Amino acid sequence: MTRIETLTAALVREIAGLPLAEQVEALNYARRELHEVSPFRSEPVDLVTWVLNDTVVANEYNPNKVASPEMALLHRSIREDGYTQPIVTFPTSKTRIVVDGFHRHRVGKEKADVRDRVHGYLPVVGIDKPIAERMASTIRHNRARGKHQVDLMSEMVVKLVQLGQSDQAIAKQLGLSADELIRLKAQTGLAALFANQPFGRSWVAIEGEDLPVDDALEVDA
Repeated sequence: MTRIETLTAALVREIAGLPLAEQVEALNYARRELHEVSPFRSEPVDLVTWVLNDTVVANEYNPNKVASPEMALLHRSIREDGYTQPIVTFPTSKTRIVVDGFHRHRVGKEKADVRDRVHGYLPVVGIDKPIAERMASTIRHNRARGKHQVDLMSEMVVKLVQLGQSDQAIAKQLGLSADELIRLKAQTGLAALFANQPFGRSWVAIEGEDLPVDDALEVDA
């Protein structure tokens, strides 16, 4: 056996003899230490840890809702296939706030068969970003799966504007064209969203990246 194999075998024996809670803690610790030397440490999925489900809490802005039949299918998927995707979270001092995977988190908390199987824990990865960027990340995850609701997207735009995000930044973060952003703003019926936000025939690029150009962008504030 190689030295790595010998050390790994000793670690496995050590962890196997621990009570459940200590096993989880030891496994998480080992994973974090290995993550530090991983060539993939910049990727959140390189470090999946298990945390108690009551430490994972919903965010206040999730624009994605799942109908009852789809929720039942998600439960069946996790029940029969296991957790194949971790829950994306933002870590705070005491909790982890869900960025993506709110319904996977619900299944692990609310469905006794799954909750018991995973011993009251949930698999999580972490991203450390400011609130506006986390909101944008939630939208990107939902849109990438083809799941988002227009009215709730409008609410998200309102919140990002209130956080001081520019139109260009919002469009870039959420993957919207200028026309889509205007329509979402208009749907809210809040004229204040257009205040001090003049739209020309094109937008200035941010950070050297081109943004959508739309010839129909002249809107009266």
